[in-house]
Amino acid sequence: MNVSYKAILMSSLLLGFALGSVGCEQEGPAERAGQSVDRTAEKAGDKMEEAKEAASETAEEAGAYIDDAAITAKIKADFLADPALKVFQISVTTTDGVVTLSGEVDSQASIDRSEAIARGVENVASVKNELVVKAAE
Repeated sequence: MNVSYKAILMSSLLLGFALGSVGCEQEGPAERAGQSVDRTAEKAGDKMEEAKEAASETAEEAGAYIDDAAITAKIKADFLADPALKVFQISVTTTDGVVTLSGEVDSQASIDRSEAIARGVENVASVKNELVVKAAE
């Protein structure tokens, strides 16, 4: 073999190797499509997780609202069942288990009794007693 033939052969081999290496590094349509599908699936999974968390928070909030309404209803029913309190207009509100009593009653004993009834109801976290004794007429 002469020198120019060896040089051409060596150059051809190097060129073929270089082109082959570049071709291996480049992604084809199938690889790009696969990566796109993977990214889309990952994003969909993230969105589903966010939706799951939001639904869970909403369910907890709804549950808390229902619990608060049940607490209020139970306290009002207990007030009506108590002969000393059923004649008074006592406002009862409940937020996150915190009961607020407001209105006017005839005595400190009625204030104390109202608060005791409210504290005795299940799931009551605390009671804000804003009841006042109405002035004698």
